[in-house]
Amino acid sequence: MDILLGICIGISLSAACGFRIFVPPLVMSIAAISGHLTLAPGFEWMRSYEALTAFAIATLIEVLGYYIPWVDRVLDFLVTPVAVLSGTVMTASLLSHTAPLVQWSVAVIAGGGSAGMMKSLTNITRLFSTGTTGGIANPLLATIESVGAVVLSVLGIFVAIFTVVLLFVLLGFAIARLSQIRATKQPRTSA
Repeated sequence: MDILLGICIGISLSAACGFRIFVPPLVMSIAAISGHLTLAPGFEWMRSYEALTAFAIATLIEVLGYYIPWVDRVLDFLVTPVAVLSGTVMTASLLSHTAPLVQWSVAVIAGGGSAGMMKSLTNITRLFSTGTTGGIANPLLATIESVGAVVLSVLGIFVAIFTVVLLFVLLGFAIARLSQIRATKQPRTSA
């Protein structure tokens, strides 16, 4: 059960990395310091006040960067691979009772995969927002993403299985919505 719970928390935190890459490690560090989260061997450094300070500063810089016009697009381009890496490390840091091969395989597939999918969806959303509003709506989108990262991180730690189910429902909704948008943009052919 510990492994399943670790995977669920890892997927939740990794998905939150798709919104903001430094918010989930910050929340994870707070939870580890307060005793609400146990980290795998080799990741105890995330439980330090130095790591907490570094994550807090990085979070502040990242969040503020998304409020600067056009910098948000550059950040999306630059942080996409970092989000996948961060999601992988976040998941690996929660799998303490597994062999290293299993730990890192699950981390890459579940953690990196969920971070990559969520980051791709946020990139598409930001691109759509920039294209349709010229970037005027991007600060609102940045606020929603930042709040989403915090909420998803906290829910992931305290109600992990519910959060993973919620993520699958939201992913299904997003895919259906993207398919609907794509279908309306395709020209119709007459027979």
